[in-house]
Amino acid sequence: MALPSVLHPFAVPSRPAEDYLEIVRAEGCRIWDAAGRSYLDGTASLWYCAAGHGRREIIDAICAQLGELDAFHTFARFTNPPEQRLAELILELEPIPEARVLFTCGGSEAIDSAIKLIRAGHKAAGEGGRTVFLSRHYAYHGVMLGGTSAAGLPANRDPFGTLLPDFYQVDRDSLDAMRDAVAYHGADRIAAIMAEPVIGAGGVFPPPEGYLQGLRELCDECGALLVFDEVITGFGRLGSWFGSSHYGVTPDAITFAKAVTSGYQPLGGVIVGSRLREWLEADPSYMLTHGNTYGGHPTCCAAGVANIELMRSEDLPARAASAGAHLRAGLDRLAGHAGVAEVRGEGLMQAIGLNAPLTAGVFTEALLEHGVIGRALGYANSVAFSPPLIISEEEVDELVAATGTVLDELS
Repeated sequence: MALPSVLHPFAVPSRPAEDYLEIVRAEGCRIWDAAGRSYLDGTASLWYCAAGHGRREIIDAICAQLGELDAFHTFARFTNPPEQRLAELILELEPIPEARVLFTCGGSEAIDSAIKLIRAGHKAAGEGGRTVFLSRHYAYHGVMLGGTSAAGLPANRDPFGTLLPDFYQVDRDSLDAMRDAVAYHGADRIAAIMAEPVIGAGGVFPPPEGYLQGLRELCDECGALLVFDEVITGFGRLGSWFGSSHYGVTPDAITFAKAVTSGYQPLGGVIVGSRLREWLEADPSYMLTHGNTYGGHPTCCAAGVANIELMRSEDLPARAASAGAHLRAGLDRLAGHAGVAEVRGEGLMQAIGLNAPLTAGVFTEALLEHGVIGRALGYANSVAFSPPLIISEEEVDELVAATGTVLDELS
């Protein structure tokens, strides 16, 4: 049994090479494998290909940038035009006033950067004892050490032994549980509360009404910062540019990645609000000793600029809202099926929860045989659908029809 040369992430290491599906081409909302078979990309790859595959506007911008300034770092005094322009565009769209942007290579680095910035900020403000981070069960905050410590998914935590101290999770939707955690650990020790506006990889769980606003009020009461992890919800997926805007709650910091470039280049970052900024900027001699080698990479940022300009010109957040409503209506028609426990989601971020004996892994493999890619979320026994924001009604109908067929076949 031959094993692949690549050690694949979130995969069984002993899986033989012949079991892997080699993807060779993509266009619009479709991808093709090496055998020439096409699939509807019902997940925008991993939540990120918002503008769809094969967009010449983004591809041409990347090629043009490679021919001008291919790569150079942004440490110390160095900067570049695409980095500056992308930061300006992001700040025009996000809801935090008087913010700045720190660029990273992806979402996991963005989360760990936010953790370090927040701890550094509290220390600079004379409150170095604020080291506790509170998050939620079912939460996913990336795969670096800080984000793994903040995550509420046991399968992502347990294999790695002792994680960072002062990271605690509470019941997913309970404000009372979060208040109790603040009281238990001490209000003067809480550095931040971290939350996804809509829990993503943990099962696609929108917040209960008033929950995010309740987190905002709790942070204001105890002096902590509120961090929204918008790696998935940022840049249009819910029908608004950011989940924080969608729910009308302004955090102190936002992490982003994925759809900022529609995945055409790896890029992420932290939107740093005025309160944290002031702590870091107060002392002219203070040096921020944090950064990523490729943070602010000119070619990656050029992809982001082209992507956001394209998304603006085509009003893709509005398209996400309308296509999301059509997808939800289709999935709701399947809600009476014996295999469906629940349909939930927001915008083009939807999921069906499955009843036993159906399992998400088996379901998505069967769905693949019908030419549709869904995402198995095993912790919640759910299948997520998060297609590109350009998806047509006909393609949504194709996705829903395949889902209904698989429900019938497996039940």
